[in-house]
Order: sequence, then structure tokens, then C-alpha cells
Amino acid sequence: DTTQPIPKEIVEGMTGFAQALGTKEGYVGYGEGMGDPALRRKVSEVIYGGKVAPGEVFISDGAKCDIARLQTMFGSSVTVAVQDPSYPVYVDTSVIQGQTGTFNSDREQFDGIVYMKCDPSTNFFPDLASLERTDLIFFCSPNNPTGAAATYDQLKSLVDFAKKNGSIIVFDAAYAPFIRDPKVPKSIFEVEGAKEVAIECNSFSKYAGFTGVRLGWVACPDTVVYADGTPVNKDYARIMATCFNGASNVANAGGLACLEPSGMEQIEKLMEYYLANAALLRETMTSIGFKVHGGTDAPYIWVEFPGRKSWDVFNEVLENTQVVTIPGAGFG
Repeated sequence: DTTQPIPKEIVEGMTGFAQALGTKEGYVGYGEGMGDPALRRKVSEVIYGGKVAPGEVFISDGAKCDIARLQTMFGSSVTVAVQDPSYPVYVDTSVIQGQTGTFNSDREQFDGIVYMKCDPSTNFFPDLASLERTDLIFFCSPNNPTGAAATYDQLKSLVDFAKKNGSIIVFDAAYAPFIRDPKVPKSIFEVEGAKEVAIECNSFSKYAGFTGVRLGWVACPDTVVYADGTPVNKDYARIMATCFNGASNVANAGGLACLEPSGMEQIEKLMEYYLANAALLRETMTSIGFKVHGGTDAPYIWVEFPGRKSWDVFNEVLENTQVVTIPGAGFG
């Protein structure tokens, strides 16, 4: 979870809107199902520099919920590939949706899912040459939990792979504001050809501490189409209108405040704070002899404990230092 207060300017955007709801002039009821048009324009301009049109942006209550809605849209008959390790929601929603087989206790994975090995042995990027074709490819960069961030060249190869195979990439960019390396794209749409094969999920949770406020978005260009040429975002608009009443109008006001220059300036300070924490963890673990990954373009570090089970390490660290870690087994 995030730990720092939401910046004052952003809070004032929400409180001002909330107070206006108590007046005849300022009261509004149901909002736009796809999000406040002003916020959709702001996301288009500030986050994507106009590469994604406002009508291709769908404001939501967060990236996790968006992934579930996307899975609802694609249905049970699609095939899915996920990074291994990865954020559990990609696998869990696939299971709930009926896209998988049963749990294989020998492999400790679900049958029917293609697990893309993304660990130190592969430089945290899948071997595309040996990867089988799937309808959907879930990809998170910077990655939760490893902290790995894919370069432009890596993402270009993924986009080319998807185009060749008629696959759709669901790209989770929730940790984009932590990126510092200029070779690492903050959006899949910085990559040539991505607008033909990629849908991007993002969230204000990490940008501004909105983990409890709940606000995010999906960017789905008109040029992402099914085999028959139908735009995917037409179906997603239907899913949003049917399964969702729109993000809170108070949260929408907070999102607008986030994307003002003063809001973005405060967000940058938050990113520096969390990256300093990651650097401290990285330096400490490295200094005592462990091999550490991540922590430079993401708030997460991934520490190797060769030959040991992650739950055993979790228990040892907790008992001896009273520090809570996250066992890698929870991610794949």
C-alpha cells in the first residue's frame, strides 16, 4: 500500500467538489459512464501527449477492476499468457472466467495458461522465439513484483510478436510514474505499432496515493480490432455501461487535480520518496551479500534466495527482524 498523504492541492480538488454537492448549484447525480469528459481529455493530453484520443480513454475505479472487466469482455474461450512471476489478478481472473484448466499440483500452476518465464535467467523478459501463440498477453512493466522494466526494444519485439500472431496485449502500466530510465517507455503506446494490438490499464493509486480513493483508466485505441475488423473498444464501452456506473465524481475531480501542473509536481515528489525507500532496501540487501533486482524504475525489489523456499525466508525475516516481506511464491 501507499503510506504518504495525498498532496494538498489534489485533496482540495476533491473536497471543493464534495462541498459543492451540498449546494443547489453544485449538485450533480450520476456522472458519465465512461468518465468525466474533462478528465478523459486530461489523460489524453498529459499522460499520452495526444497519442490516445479522449474517446479512447475509459475512466474507472482502478486497474484491478479494469482487468476483471476486460476478462468479462473477452470471455471464457480465449487463451491467455501471463508473466511468471506476475501480479496474481491476471491468473485469478482467468480462472474465474473459465479460461483455464484445473490447478496442477505438480507444477503448482493452472493448466491451460501459458506462463511466460520472466526471471533473472531470462532478464525478466519472455523468450518470444519459443512462446506459443495465445489470444491475450498480459504484461506489466514496471513489473509487480520483480521491479523489472522493459526497454523500448523489448516492448517492440512483444508488439511485433502480437501483430504476427493476431494477439492482443493487455499492458498494465500502473507503475509508470516511477520510471527514470529514458530507454524505458512509460506507456506501451510509445512503441511503434502498439496502437494496433495493445490495451493499456493504468491507475492513480500509485501516482497520488489513490489506493482508497479508487480511480484509474483503460486506454483502448479504435485501431485495436477483432479479426472481423470490429473495434474492441466498442465492446468495452458496452461492458462499462452495463457493469459499471462510472467512477465517483469526487474521485474524478481528484484525477483532474492530479493532472494539473501543480499536481504532477507533487506526484513527482511522492515518486522520489518511494524510490528512495526502494534504494535503501536495495542497498541494504546488496551490502549483506544478496543478489537484488528492481528498485530503480519501480518501488519493488526482488531478492534471490537460491535453494530456499520463499515462505521459509518470509518466516525467518519476520521472526528475526520484525520486517514483513512478500513471498515470491505468491506471484507464480
